[in-house]
Amino acid sequence: MLQPPNILTIAGSDSGGGAGIQADLKTMTAMGAFGMSVITALTAQNGLGVIGIHAPEPAFAALQLRTVLDGFTVHAAKTGMLFNAGIIHSLADILDAEDFPLVVDPVCVSTSGHKLMEDDGIAALRERLFSRAALLTPNRPEAETFTGMSIRSDDDAIEAGTRLLDMGVKAVLMKGGHVEGKPVFVTDWLLEQGCEPVALRQPHVDTENTHGTGCTLSAAIATQLGFGMPLRIAVTRAQEYLNLALRHSFAPGRGAGPVNHMAGLKR
Repeated sequence: MLQPPNILTIAGSDSGGGAGIQADLKTMTAMGAFGMSVITALTAQNGLGVIGIHAPEPAFAALQLRTVLDGFTVHAAKTGMLFNAGIIHSLADILDAEDFPLVVDPVCVSTSGHKLMEDDGIAALRERLFSRAALLTPNRPEAETFTGMSIRSDDDAIEAGTRLLDMGVKAVLMKGGHVEGKPVFVTDWLLEQGCEPVALRQPHVDTENTHGTGCTLSAAIATQLGFGMPLRIAVTRAQEYLNLALRHSFAPGRGAGPVNHMAGLKR
């Protein structure tokens, strides 16, 4: 039996278990990888929303990362909620010296509308981690924040993705989940430096249980990259995994439920 790859998540903790570090580790485990974590923030949250946030000192976030790197070979990693510029700079100083694939999920606002990044973090993320990322995975509001443009169509998504590439990102997955109505398919656009945009479609799943979708997708992509998959295949497999998890999603408590990370596992 081959040893599973070591995949690292650098993100916030979700006390409700549906997003953040918890969703990432569930995804990595379900996909057959060994998950590790650097916690950048503690959140008090549930399916109804985020009630509070407590972030560690940047030096402690950096200590977590150095300790993981000292003890493990990391085959791929992802970032999620990074919260502020101090944490971003402390982590980027270390990540700049590493060469494993890094998926950057530029988390700014929760699904319930709670701010998950301080204002100084937006510029720091763009300046320090965009060029380090093997893939950036913004949703529509996040892409609008970083590009300053409104996204209402596929052409807009491609233009926004192109602008992000111009900021030094190697590849961008423009997620299409924030669409109005009930489309038959949801289209994500994959843009890579020097390549034509590629439309990647999955059937739309009509469910209110969408907590942690972005975290799950980026963790799944990172895991597939850790298994050595080329970027497009990694993204496609991650999309398929998320789509299955959405089809089997459920609400374990009040409010929006999570996707079902274990949907593909035999019982």
